[in-house]
Amino acid sequence: MLSQQIRTKKKKLLEELGENRLPYLTPADADFHQLWKTKYSKLIFRKSDTVPAELHQMVQESFLTLREHNCFFQDLVRIKEKDFLTPVSRILIGNPGCTYKYLNTRLFTVPWPAEGYDIKYCSPQMHDACKALMRLNDYLHIEAVKALQGQNLFETKEIKDTTVIDREQSFATSLTEEGSVSKDQSSVCVPEDDRSLKNRTSYNLTLLNYMDPLQMLYLKQEPYFGMGNMAVSWHHDESLVERSTVAVYSYSCEDSAVQESSEQGLKGRDPAVWHVGLKVAWDIETPGLAVPLHQGDIYLMLETHFSKESSLTGIMLEAVAECKTSRKGSMGESCSWWWFTYRHWLIGLGGLVVSTTDSSTLAQKSASLVDDLNMTHQHCVLAGLSPRFSSTHRVADSSRGTLEYILGQCELALQNLQTDSDSAAWSLKSLEAAVVKQVEEIHNEVEFEWLRQFWFQGKRYLKCTDWWLKPMAKLEEFWRKLEIMTSLVLSEVRKEQQIEEQRNETISCFLLLLKERQKLRKEWTARCQSDAAESLPEDQKPECHPFWTDDDECSMPLPYDLEEVIAYLQNLVQWIE
Repeated sequence: MLSQQIRTKKKKLLEELGENRLPYLTPADADFHQLWKTKYSKLIFRKSDTVPAELHQMVQESFLTLREHNCFFQDLVRIKEKDFLTPVSRILIGNPGCTYKYLNTRLFTVPWPAEGYDIKYCSPQMHDACKALMRLNDYLHIEAVKALQGQNLFETKEIKDTTVIDREQSFATSLTEEGSVSKDQSSVCVPEDDRSLKNRTSYNLTLLNYMDPLQMLYLKQEPYFGMGNMAVSWHHDESLVERSTVAVYSYSCEDSAVQESSEQGLKGRDPAVWHVGLKVAWDIETPGLAVPLHQGDIYLMLETHFSKESSLTGIMLEAVAECKTSRKGSMGESCSWWWFTYRHWLIGLGGLVVSTTDSSTLAQKSASLVDDLNMTHQHCVLAGLSPRFSSTHRVADSSRGTLEYILGQCELALQNLQTDSDSAAWSLKSLEAAVVKQVEEIHNEVEFEWLRQFWFQGKRYLKCTDWWLKPMAKLEEFWRKLEIMTSLVLSEVRKEQQIEEQRNETISCFLLLLKERQKLRKEWTARCQSDAAESLPEDQKPECHPFWTDDDECSMPLPYDLEEVIAYLQNLVQWIE
């Protein structure tokens, strides 16, 4: 749904532009720094000479080691129901057991040498490379905390100035009509606590990128501003902890013969130099920004932090809600000041046009504004002419993306499986629809979000380490038990002894999940046989796993193709009805 909305917005914007291009600024433009400060202040830049020389050397050597070991891979991603190879080659390195999902592709971390883990690397050089990136991760965490602390101090002052000084005349006029109030009630602001800062900057992985533009047959042109060749198209980063920061270390290879353009009258960005591009999403009024990236530069992409506990937003929302509750939906006299202040603060913060006097409507609009602050900008990477590496450090959302999580899900599902002490036969503890639904959903998650995602990437991870093989074997063992549980559900619903209403409910939810499983199996089988998949090197070609044929069914309780099972259940439903 979201991707469809984005495509619609993109199409509309391009139609509005026609043959025209939006303006953008580079450091050569007089208003560049003013635009950066006013519209792109969440981009924090650190020049290479501010980074310790020893760290530069370690990190840059790690990039070259990974390239020498052929550990950068083009990902086979899925967009609009089609598979594409990314122009940029990547590898994910981070905390053991973490994953990162983008464009329907789940990448698995090559674990860095975290304390308490026994990780066998393919070579000592690979160990050193991963260790160097872990060191860089620690450094960027500290830098991000500093940047956020500075940003929070600035924002605290800005909020106070906006609500107390800039709107002073508006308040004075309205308070004459609405009544008096304590002077300092609108300027309360609680600093962000250390725990929140840590959560937003505790990077658990880094997505490394590599591209040699001169080896690319084709690079997409930037469509809105005419910025030239793009290595990475306009996007918001996916699968991150809400309002977390992203930190990027950039390294263009020294041995390249490509030099920056010396033309004084060059219009727009220098095409020989890599840039990060920024724009306000779906906005044709604000010029874009193209910031050059030189060897060893670092940039941080921060997100504004507004929470109920630590910002004026929460104070206002709570006050309005309390007034509304106490007056049963009406705005009483005692609430009038809070209401007026809240409306004007929102206007000052985000240019929100408020024409309503209904508190619930305004609260909804304000919540939307606060929630969407981290989606207001997009960025892209504009290719230069030299080969370039980057290390993009992220706080990946680990709520559903870690080995610990999926193993826990398996154990939860298997609680419904029991063994007879005499016959050793398997049986289910419960056939309640809710229990069956939960187990079958976990079954699908293990198969399609983990096993098939991992083997779809071939044997690429073995070039670095075999760490993931044991966890994947464990997951497959659990998955086989889940297949047994599916077969047991099928056996039970064939029986007529159950209460009819309960049986109907169980079959209905069971059937839906089997249909989804069948659809996804067909999709993954086709993806493994696509032209894009066949074009990959042998050790990176997707494996359709798990997979079995009729001849293998002696070891599997159900067929790979579930069409007949689904047809039987559909007939059973019709017969019962």
